[in-house]
Order: sequence, then C-alpha cells, then structure tokens
Amino acid sequence: MADATGRWAAQVLRWSAIALVVGVAARTAWRLHESSELIRLSVPLQHAPVQPALRLLIVGDSTAVGTGATAPHASVAGLLARAFPRLLIVNQARDGATFAAVMAQLEGGEPFDMVLVMAGGNDVVRLLGLEALQGDVDRVTHRARQRAGLVVLMPAGNVGNAPILWAPLSWLMTWRSRRLHAFADAAAARHGAVLVNLFRESSDDPFVQQPSLTAADGLHPSDAGYRVWFGELMAQADLPTRLSSAAAVDR
Repeated sequence: MADATGRWAAQVLRWSAIALVVGVAARTAWRLHESSELIRLSVPLQHAPVQPALRLLIVGDSTAVGTGATAPHASVAGLLARAFPRLLIVNQARDGATFAAVMAQLEGGEPFDMVLVMAGGNDVVRLLGLEALQGDVDRVTHRARQRAGLVVLMPAGNVGNAPILWAPLSWLMTWRSRRLHAFADAAAARHGAVLVNLFRESSDDPFVQQPSLTAADGLHPSDAGYRVWFGELMAQADLPTRLSSAAAVDR
C-alpha cells in the first residue's frame, strides 16, 4: 500500500512538473509574440524645431526607440521633446541593438550638445561575453564623448525582474544586469559621462510593485514605465538645468 502511494505521489509530481514547464513555455511564447508585435509597430521619435537651441543624439536599442509605448510621443524621446520644445532630437536607435551595434549609430562627425545612450538589455539576455560587453560599453562611451560635451548612459534596468522571466533564469539575468551597470559606471567615470542608474533589486523595483509599468510583452516599459524612466533621467542627469535653454519657446 505504501509503495503504491509513493508511486502515485511520484506520478503526480512528475506530471505537475511537466504541466508547469509546458505552461511556462506557452506563456513565454505568447509574451515573445507580443514583443515582436510591439517591435514591428515601434518608430523612433525625431524632433526638429524651427530654431533649435540645443541638439540631442539618441542611440541604443528598443528602449531608446520606445518599444512598448502606445505612440512615439510616449517614449523617452517623446517626453524629452515635450519638456524641451527647442531641443532638436535625432534618434538613431534600432530595435535589437547591442552595445557593439550602437557604435554604427554613432558614426559621423556632426556635433551635438548631448548624446543619450540607452542600451544593454540585449547584451544581457543574449548571454554575450562580459569581457566583450565591458569593452563595448567603454568604446561607445568614448565615441559618444567625441560627438558631444554631455554624454548620458542609461542602461536598461534589472532585466531579471521582467515578468517574462522565471527563476533560475531571472537570477542569472539579475546578475548580468548588475555587471552591465558596473561596466557603465566605470565607463562614465573614465570618460566624463553621466550614468542614470535604473537597476533596482526586486524588493525596490517599481516595475515589480506596479505591473502596469510594463508593456503587454512583459519585457519593455509601458507608457507609464517610460514616464518613470524619464523622471529618473531628469533627476539623475539634472536635465532641467543642463537643457534649460531648450525648455521655452521664444515669443
């Protein structure tokens, strides 16, 4: 009787585990489909006022494009355009870009007053080598400083906290996100850039506490999520002061 009960319990555990794996796989596949649809619809915002006071170049990945937002004006670039009407914005960001790919977005010699770099999430999730990533972050920061006097690095937050991920993979993504931010911090110090730190542990992450901050794909920020990031950018990089000449339209 005891043996039969043990075999029955083992069967239940086995099938429960299989059901869990199938359920997670189905949920992940659905989220990835949502993500691909959001990427298909995303367009990087450009802003060209008649008489710009300052010039901003945005480079990076889907977070710089604004993937997950309902419209370009709800992205970080769109929020910057609204806050600083006389700020010219050239957005070269591309969905799926790694830090290595950002180098191509920085080609050219046209000067800017500020370069905003929003990248790193793809380097984290694709498990690219950390040594190579460290070098890529440093090279991007150095190249960005050649294009502008002010460079702001704003890597993606704690990717491990994304709802699309489950333990133990989420633990690995958190560790890799932590390394990414350490590399960005070191590069910012080395090249005189500004780091906007979006990394938060799970217990302190507003994206964990408020699911509405994440888009339907469980990976990108929503409109509300981009507003949170924009607030961090404004505060940590002191943009109201640095970009004050672009804030008001001449009368």
